[in-house]
Amino acid sequence: MPRSTRKPFIIGMSAIALLFSGRAVAQTDTELALTQIGHLLDDALFFSDKYVTPATDAAVYQSSSGWVNSPKAKGLFEVTFGLHANVFFTPQRDRTFKIQNSDFTFFQLEEGTEATVPTSLGDDHQVYLVGTLGDSEVRLETPEGIDMQTVAYPYLQGSIGLWYDTELIAKYSTRVKLKKSNYQVYGVGLKHTFSRYFKALKENNIHLSVMAGYSNEEVSFNFLDVKTDYGTLGIDEITGNVDTWQFQLNGSREFGRWEAMGGFIVNTSDIKYHVSGPKGTIEELLPFQKILNTRLEEIYKTKVNYIGEASLRYNIGNFNVQTILAFGKFVNTNISLQYTFNSNKPQTQEL
Repeated sequence: MPRSTRKPFIIGMSAIALLFSGRAVAQTDTELALTQIGHLLDDALFFSDKYVTPATDAAVYQSSSGWVNSPKAKGLFEVTFGLHANVFFTPQRDRTFKIQNSDFTFFQLEEGTEATVPTSLGDDHQVYLVGTLGDSEVRLETPEGIDMQTVAYPYLQGSIGLWYDTELIAKYSTRVKLKKSNYQVYGVGLKHTFSRYFKALKENNIHLSVMAGYSNEEVSFNFLDVKTDYGTLGIDEITGNVDTWQFQLNGSREFGRWEAMGGFIVNTSDIKYHVSGPKGTIEELLPFQKILNTRLEEIYKTKVNYIGEASLRYNIGNFNVQTILAFGKFVNTNISLQYTFNSNKPQTQEL
């Protein structure tokens, strides 16, 4: 066990020992209970990883597309404000995973020796798992998925033109309630149009830009409702938190009112998990939620993604309508309506 998780785990095990000794059970029963609690934590860790990881992987794609409306430079202090609708397609391969009795040390399937259960992106199919804590049975249903083939949510995005063809971009969504889950994203980025250095590109309505940005995504799901003779465990909700640094290259060409854009994105994401929601009644005797959250550090991840992007944008005066398709491991679409507040301050700075 990593040193960072050892101290809370030892404290928790000591509390369990006091709990059972307070019930005047034999020393061998206390040792058995300690072992059973450790096994329950191992099983919760295993199931958490399999269940929530597809959703945090998907969250990266959902937050990655739509950053750049156009590689074209804005005027100084020109502001664009847009309402975006993001639509993510949940892939069939990430909707389920298989479990079998050999995967667990505390729980076993109530029926059979193996089963296919939904991930957080899956359907509402459930099976029962059973285990024994002390002399009592612990029985629970595996968690349901969101049961949605497409996940859609709105968010707001704005940008302002700065000096030297640089643009500040920000995006934000409130906490969006989805089916059996919640999602929220916010982020900020800087874009620079480097086609300004090539006169021939500008004359042919070709624009090139680079962008660097940071975003935070939070996605939470209903999880395990575990009841024991010693109280509920307080792991009814699990949350994935994703910190993403993104770099991308975009190019476009204008054809009258139309602008066609392509891009390439690379990002790196630090993914962390924690059990959220109300604490269980067992907390009066044992800080179970804290112990599990410490153990969840063992499945923290860092992932790198390479994503392609294609877009088409149509201008109607100060309004623009845009569709964006991001593709790679997943497919994500983004549709937006944008309004530009034109500035009377043209950029005149030259390097």
